[in-house]
Amino acid sequence: MNVRNIPAVPRSERSVAQQRIPASVSVMPLDALRDAKQLTQVQMAQLLKISQGAVSKVERRTDMFVSTLRNYVRAIGGDLEIRAVFPEGDVLIDQFSETARPGPAPRPSSEREDDKPAPVA
Repeated sequence: MNVRNIPAVPRSERSVAQQRIPASVSVMPLDALRDAKQLTQVQMAQLLKISQGAVSKVERRTDMFVSTLRNYVRAIGGDLEIRAVFPEGDVLIDQFSETARPGPAPRPSSEREDDKPAPVA
């Protein structure tokens, strides 16, 4: 699933949906969030380019990849933030943001081209 191909929810639709979500709500399961944004599982499936059944499974999971949750939230017009909450204050964890990703991991030395013996002629 490529996030760049997920169409954004138009601003006019977003503002209507945001009015339906009370500002005081801080805890909400994914299916309730989708309902508040007035989207069906079929519409979510189209936005995410997955099946309706896969949307249902995502909404029922209690454990998933951060990227799966990020894609889901972006599909309905939001951004995902992950925070660690401590008595002395919150800390935004930026390790999972796309801008914080390092380049591709180096391949193990057994897979590097320069480590392979030269062919014998």
